[in-house]
Amino acid sequence: MAARPPGYSEDAALSLAMAVVVSSPGPLLLLDADLNVIAASDSFSNAFGIDVASAAGRHLSSLGGGEWDAPQLRSLLAATISGAAKIEAYEMELMPAGLGARHLVIHAQRLVYLDEGPPRLLMAVSDVTAARAGEKAKDDALRRNLVLLQEVRHRVANSLQIIASVLLQNARRTRSEETRGHLQDAHHRVMSVAALERQLLGSGDGDVELRVYFANLCDSISASLIGDSDQLSMAVAGGHAVVDARVSVSLGLIVTELAINALKHAFPDGRRGRITVDFEFKGPNWSLSVTDNGVGLPSDPDQIRAGLGASIVEALAKQLEATVEIAPAHPGTRVAITHTQVALVDEKSGAIVERRFEQRS
Repeated sequence: MAARPPGYSEDAALSLAMAVVVSSPGPLLLLDADLNVIAASDSFSNAFGIDVASAAGRHLSSLGGGEWDAPQLRSLLAATISGAAKIEAYEMELMPAGLGARHLVIHAQRLVYLDEGPPRLLMAVSDVTAARAGEKAKDDALRRNLVLLQEVRHRVANSLQIIASVLLQNARRTRSEETRGHLQDAHHRVMSVAALERQLLGSGDGDVELRVYFANLCDSISASLIGDSDQLSMAVAGGHAVVDARVSVSLGLIVTELAINALKHAFPDGRRGRITVDFEFKGPNWSLSVTDNGVGLPSDPDQIRAGLGASIVEALAKQLEATVEIAPAHPGTRVAITHTQVALVDEKSGAIVERRFEQRS
């Protein structure tokens, strides 16, 4: 037991505690072990319309019109005054008669001076009604915006579907093989964006799960370009990765361009084959590859980088601050898009093998 200071008295200690409570700028109550009010601050009286003088000696549950009669609050305060608990931020709704609900945060601390005298309870009350109302208004606005965004995405996806159908109809009607090829390519590009919009519509937010997105995209490409799935097929490999919608648009267009290019050139004369879309994400570092097991790269290096599709892939990769690498796959061809933001270390030697950093405008 701690030694008493000179001149100590229980009455003096209680008077000091009451003086601190009464003069507090924030709503405070000093309660005894039975939850009767010993003292209340003027700020408590002003905040909750309770006369300080008449509150003294009354039970907490009888204050006001009985709105403080909350069983859970009483249980928590009783546990706190016994030393079994401590209320640090208990939230409750106060329902004063004839007034709107008020959202309160309660803090309570057991007071024992020098292990002498009966325990008392100091209860602080914070009114967070305005803050909670602001949060609710913000949440309601966010929900309304999400509903509107979903509706816009739904209409965009439908519009893209119509545009893609018109392009495909025109491709079938034209007699020019070159024009037909350009229209079909445009159709597949529009379909890749439409597939993304459908994916966003189902996800409910601005993030896209890549494996699902790529699977839907490959199904769309296969349905429109591959007549016999036993002859040619597309597959998706890779684990779970979620990216921002802006990034997924570029990645989807890259996959579309590379898949179309492989279907055009990798499997001549009815050759059987397979195209695999693979991706790997490790924090800010990621790689995306499209690999076919077709006839392989042309002997002329200039033909490798030629064509509209290759130009689009290069441009999209540049936007993502990524590099493009084309290499033999034995058999076939592998095109890899790689983004490296932090240093990569060789596991055996421990040497830094590549270092690139994200550019910021």
